[in-house]
Amino acid sequence: MKLISSKFIHSIAPQLDLLNTIGGGVAQPQLRVDQHPKGVILRVAMPTVSSDRFRVVLNNQKLTVFGEYRHEPDDQLAAPLFVQTLDLPNNLNLARIDAVHEGQELRVRIPFLNPNDQQREIDIKRNE
Repeated sequence: MKLISSKFIHSIAPQLDLLNTIGGGVAQPQLRVDQHPKGVILRVAMPTVSSDRFRVVLNNQKLTVFGEYRHEPDDQLAAPLFVQTLDLPNNLNLARIDAVHEGQELRVRIPFLNPNDQQREIDIKRNE
């Protein structure tokens, strides 16, 4: 027997995150950085935050990902649910950053400047 429906839980979860934030806490997203041969992918999962509540801001070599809560979509006042700022290394192509929200996860993809210039083993020539 279910006393609380899943619809109720999904509708109340954002308000609980907001109350936690106002009380001095922060919502805890799952954040992971995966490195691939062509670049890195920053993955942010936060099931209670809809895709239109995420923001990604690039300022110089700093990438900030945050989620905000608005009681109504057109409200002027927004409360931050979480904020994560990352210092990006110089070998990333900042002009080609893109982001996509799929399912319950935000993915920020950042390619390397030149994937061929990444770490590789150098053959040693022998002059004997």
